[in-house]
Amino acid sequence: MDKKEIIAKFARTAGDTGSPEVQIALLSSRIVALTEHLKANKKDHSTRRGLLAMVARRKKLLAYLAGENYPKYIEITDTLKIRRAK
Repeated sequence: MDKKEIIAKFARTAGDTGSPEVQIALLSSRIVALTEHLKANKKDHSTRRGLLAMVARRKKLLAYLAGENYPKYIEITDTLKIRRAK
């Protein structure tokens, strides 16, 4: 999906780009793209390092969202098909 489409879909209000939901969705799309890139380019270690940093950041944002608004956390993990933390 395009970045603008993702922002429009997950934004709380018009023009919202900083809410955890939007940040998680944007990171998820970038993670999927980089995962596909790394399947073809197995020796690209700098990209792999960046991917791991994005995954860690998304994990922190998901933990924050779970603490602040658990129903929204459930909704976004279902929508983006992200496994939930135990």
